[in-house]
Amino acid sequence: MSETMNRDVAGSLFTSMYRNIKIKGQDPVATNLEGTGSCFDITNPSEARAGAHQPLAVDKKDLPRWSKATMEYRIPSPQSDPKAYLSKGEGEALRSHKEGATSPDLAVRGSSPASPKRGQSPSTAAASYGSPSPPKAGAFQQRANPPNTTFRKFYERGDLPISIDHKSFKNAIKWKVDLDKLDYHHYLPIFFDGTRETQDPYRFLAIKGTEDLLAAGGNRVLPVIPQLIIPIKTALNTRDPAVIAVCLQLLQKLVLSGELVGQALVPYYRQLLPIFNLYITKNKNLGDGIDYGQQQYDCLGELISDTLALFEQRGGEDAFINIKYMVSIA
Repeated sequence: MSETMNRDVAGSLFTSMYRNIKIKGQDPVATNLEGTGSCFDITNPSEARAGAHQPLAVDKKDLPRWSKATMEYRIPSPQSDPKAYLSKGEGEALRSHKEGATSPDLAVRGSSPASPKRGQSPSTAAASYGSPSPPKAGAFQQRANPPNTTFRKFYERGDLPISIDHKSFKNAIKWKVDLDKLDYHHYLPIFFDGTRETQDPYRFLAIKGTEDLLAAGGNRVLPVIPQLIIPIKTALNTRDPAVIAVCLQLLQKLVLSGELVGQALVPYYRQLLPIFNLYITKNKNLGDGIDYGQQQYDCLGELISDTLALFEQRGGEDAFINIKYMVSIA
């Protein structure tokens, strides 16, 4: 547990960013968004909701329909053409033509592409003729994460008593006031809301500030738990693996920051654990291989398992049954 509290989440961001860009060849995070070219810019306000569910861009007629006869969803097969029949003389004309040389008119009238073959279900026949298949649900697709966090707004306005302390080996936060004098009801939710930031310096300041507040919080963290649920849920709902990994590590530190914090989180499992249930199987399946990057701690399946173990240890007697209710394979 002491290792969890001592882990520098914000400091590892620069290492992971260098590794992903210089070694793995991934594209760097875009820095040319609206008004975010530098820390002195003012971000243009965005009304988009972070982590909002987007409806499927599919027509209603293309969606599967519930069949009461078969008790399953089936794709409706296209209607038959009432003119798809053979007239007198057309059968002889079709037989006289070679395969592939049939005129378009005869091909349209002489066959019915909507009718299934013998022993073939209507849904299979419809799919074979180009009928739309069931759309993807997009459960793991990243959702909107606009740069409109409360942390960014307050930082650009100069309302946060922090600045970056540039050191020789790693960056840190320079607090302009004593942490003992800060109002946790006001500042801690603001810093947690900034954990879904993907651009520096906002990302580093929000995550490092959250770690510092949790480390020095003590008994002041417990009364603020209800105000932290919405920022944490919003960060998880972005479904960005990098954001989720950071949020999970901060959740572990949150549980270990006080004696009764784990029990205070139990009533909010319905808001937090659905994303856990979605990503708990995202493991590195290497077979008998060795994962030499375990110290990076970026495997979502491992992170979720460790976080749920902490929830169970610190959540009291009601934690286990609530975890099993929301995460079936935990």
